Amino acid sequence: MAQTIAEKILSTHSGRKAYAGDIVMADVDFCFGQDGTSGMIIDSFRRMGVENVFKRDNFCMVIDHSAPSPNIGVSAIHDKIRSFAAEHGVRVFDVGCGVCHQLIPEYGYVSCGDLVLGADSHTCTYGALNALSTGVGSTDLAVALASGKNWFKVPESAMVRVEGSLPKGVYSKDVILHIIGDVGADWANYISVEFTGSAVTALSVEARMTISNMAVEMGAKCGLMKADRKTTDWIKKHSTRDIRPVSPDEDARYLYEKEYDVSDLAPQVACPDTVDNVCDIDEVEGIPIDEVSIGTCTNGRLEDLEIAARILKGKKVAKGMKLIVTPASKKIYLDALKAGLIEIFVDSGAVVNNPGCGPCVGTHQGVLADGEAAFSTANRNFKGRMGNPNSSIYLGSPATAAATALEGKISDPRAHGRRLWRPGD
Repeated sequence: MAQTIAEKILSTHSGRKAYAGDIVMADVDFCFGQDGTSGMIIDSFRRMGVENVFKRDNFCMVIDHSAPSPNIGVSAIHDKIRSFAAEHGVRVFDVGCGVCHQLIPEYGYVSCGDLVLGADSHTCTYGALNALSTGVGSTDLAVALASGKNWFKVPESAMVRVEGSLPKGVYSKDVILHIIGDVGADWANYISVEFTGSAVTALSVEARMTISNMAVEMGAKCGLMKADRKTTDWIKKHSTRDIRPVSPDEDARYLYEKEYDVSDLAPQVACPDTVDNVCDIDEVEGIPIDEVSIGTCTNGRLEDLEIAARILKGKKVAKGMKLIVTPASKKIYLDALKAGLIEIFVDSGAVVNNPGCGPCVGTHQGVLADGEAAFSTANRNFKGRMGNPNSSIYLGSPATAAATALEGKISDPRAHGRRLWRPGD
C-alpha cells in the first residue's frame, strides 16, 4: 500500500508499516525545549524518577523567548535550565545565540527523514528539510528526553501544490499567508501537509522554511517538503549527519489536495486578530502603523534581512516609527554585520536587537502601547501577541515591512521597483 512522507518516516522510526490512523511507538532523533517550556520539561522529567537523559547529544535547550531576562521570575527559570544542563551534560544555547528554530538546523541537528520533537509549536519549520518535525507539550517532550521514544497517531496527509513564478516584490511569506487565508486556520488540524510544485522548488531552503514554519497556522501537525539538491546541499553545509531523503509514493492517498498558481499573486497581509484574516495589500494600504518588527523564526534569516535592507538603504524611517530588527541567530547577525546590513538598518533609524524571539513573543523588546498598531514579519497576530491585548498586529513579508517602516503606513513594496531583491537575482 502506497505511503505519504509522514507515513514513511513514522514507519522507519517505529519498525513497522504505518498508515494514517495507526498508533505507533517511534524513536525520536532529536528533541528540545525553549525557555518558556524547558522549566516544565525539567519538572516532568524529575517526576518520572529517571536519573539520566536517554541520549544527551539528542537534546538541547534554547534560551530565546525572554533573552536577556526581563524579570526575576524568568531569571530563575534560566538558572534552572543552566543547572539541569550542567547536571546532565546537555547543551544550552544561552542568551544571544538566537531562536531555537534557526539554531537547531543551523547547528546540524536535523537531516532528511528525521523525526524531531520540540516543546514549541513552530517546530514544524524543519519540514522544509524533509524531516517530520512537530511541536508537543512539555510532558511529552520529557518522555522523549527520558526514553528516546514517544507514541504518535499517524496523521492523515494533505497535498498543497504551488505552481508558477513569483512576481517581483512577492515572497514565500506572501505564498503561505495566501494559502492560510484561503483554507482557514483549522483546515489541516492534525494533518501532515506536503508542499510541492514549481514555485516551491524555485525557492531557497531558507524561504521554504518560512512556509513550513507557518503550517501550524492552518492547524497542521507538520509541513513537509520533498528533498532536492538544494536541500541536501544545505544540510551538507551545516551537518555531518546521514542524509536519507524521503519522497511520497506516486499513488499515495491524500485527504485533501489544493493547487495554487502564484504567478499573479500580490503582496499579502494578515490583518488583526487572526492569521487567516488575509487580504491583498491594496485592501489595507495606507493604514497607519506605529511599530515595524523584522525578524523572528519565520523571517529573521539572512536573506530576509537582505530583502529589507535593499529597500531601506540610504533612507530614513517615517517620523515616530519604531523599527525593530532582530536577526534569528548570532551567525546571521555576524553575517549581516559583515555584509553591511546592520549599518543600513541603524542608519535608517532602526533598533537592532540581540538574536532571539524579542518583540514577537511580547515579553520585552518592543511591547506595544494601548491603541498602537504593529506590522510584523512574525507568524502570529493574536490579541496580546506582542505584549498588549489593546493593540493590533498586521503580518507580511520583510519587503512589505520595510516599505511600511519608511512610509509610516502599510505600503506596497512593489513601489520600490529596482530595490526589490530575491535570492538568485
